[in-house]
Amino acid sequence: MQIRELLSQIPFLSTQGPLSGEVSSIVYDSRQCIPGSLFCAVSGTVQDGHNYITDAIKRGATFIICEREVEAPPGVTIIRVADSRETMGKLGKAFYGDPSSRLCLVGVTGTNGKTTVTYLMESIFIAAGFKTGVLGTVNYRYGGQIFPAPNTTPESLDLHRILHDMVLMGVTHCVAEVSSHALALKRVDECDFDLGIFTNLSRDHLDFHRNMEDYYAAKRRFFTELIPRSRKERAIRMVVNGDDAWGKRLCEESSVPSWTFGIREAEHVRAEDYSLSLQGTRAEIWAPGERLEVFSPLLGMYNLYNILAAVGAAIALEIPPTKIAEGIARVHRIPGRLERVNEVQEPHVFVDYAHTDDALQKVISALLPFKQKKLITVFGCGGDRDRGKRPKMGKVAAENSDIVIVTSDNPRTEDPLEIIAEIVKGISEDVMERVEAQIVGERSKAYTVIPDRRLAIKKAIDIAEEGDIVLIAGKGHEDYQIIGREKIWFDDRVIAKECLKEKYGRGGR
Repeated sequence: MQIRELLSQIPFLSTQGPLSGEVSSIVYDSRQCIPGSLFCAVSGTVQDGHNYITDAIKRGATFIICEREVEAPPGVTIIRVADSRETMGKLGKAFYGDPSSRLCLVGVTGTNGKTTVTYLMESIFIAAGFKTGVLGTVNYRYGGQIFPAPNTTPESLDLHRILHDMVLMGVTHCVAEVSSHALALKRVDECDFDLGIFTNLSRDHLDFHRNMEDYYAAKRRFFTELIPRSRKERAIRMVVNGDDAWGKRLCEESSVPSWTFGIREAEHVRAEDYSLSLQGTRAEIWAPGERLEVFSPLLGMYNLYNILAAVGAAIALEIPPTKIAEGIARVHRIPGRLERVNEVQEPHVFVDYAHTDDALQKVISALLPFKQKKLITVFGCGGDRDRGKRPKMGKVAAENSDIVIVTSDNPRTEDPLEIIAEIVKGISEDVMERVEAQIVGERSKAYTVIPDRRLAIKKAIDIAEEGDIVLIAGKGHEDYQIIGREKIWFDDRVIAKECLKEKYGRGGR
């Protein structure tokens, strides 16, 4: 694409150098530059792209988008803009031919449930006969391929490239997790969404957002700014958890035609009758003009809400109820979301991604009705992230578990013992007694500290008996630990299966 054509799609403050020539690629990582590249110098939270302009030019970049005056050799074009990040999204949309306009695009946002809802929507789309793409925390998948996900929501340039690839591969329907980071950093601003789903809001990411209002504001702009300016024509354009206080507020503050979902009679999409068991969830769901019965192997009340979100969105997209029920029934597991790893006649062992106090509360609440003996919870908190949730998670675990083993998560650059100490502050002595690891299994209501996560998981399984439930929380699908700045392999699911196999002489799959 010619640079003049691209410049016609963006506002810019000034230019320096020739305004002619072919743009071979657009990148924001100087290492990816080739002759003819346009390099976007974006100021990030850790690195500033302006510091890599010289490197980009050395590697062949001919065009530079930046926010500051810079010196450049003859033949290199400097385009100064007010906001490089916002401009990058506009450039990506133009360069890749506005791909979001050529498929059905559904965005899912909220603190918890995004991943599960995308898996449910993907299965419903497939049952309905659509070629489907998914962008989310676990991975990106489309065209029969699975790609690693460096971010829950790709950077704007990557997002438009991926959507372009999807269109070329024949994808007709895409569902994407839309994170608060992505909304604050304008990654999805240039996409046309058919529908937005809001799952819930609770404390998270307050290392990035200043407070809960700031966090909510990032989510809200998806429904009050981005979806309203989409060119897609839909009768219903947002599906919102009406039982969530933030969701109710969102409906009041957005003019977009919407449905709410929940278990109250006032909701547009609601479960009128349901039953929850260790085998799964059954529900009779009423929606405008439709009534359907669904069964899902997924466990717990919070997954009923995820199912309601998917049902509401699918009906809004005019998918037949039979296909919706078929798609929901096909989803047997979500990687790292209350994922069972035990065999028959072993303690129930689940791995879950819950890494906030609200998520931990919801997961434990889903398991408690099925507890025959003890509930043993193993968890830690990530380093270099919101410190305020650490004692809150300790409190939730202690008040709802019989035994708690506090361990490391991804400590990153923090001291793991200091993180654990902050978690322990939330555990009241009136609720749980602290004991040594060697005797933790002998007490009915106690906690211990085992910083080594592998040893913590092993201890939980060693002390668990048939009928007990072991919850290993915090990392879910992740197959690594970040210690310092090093990422090492670690998968809770694999470790738990190894411990089960060691104890029972089986358990590996």
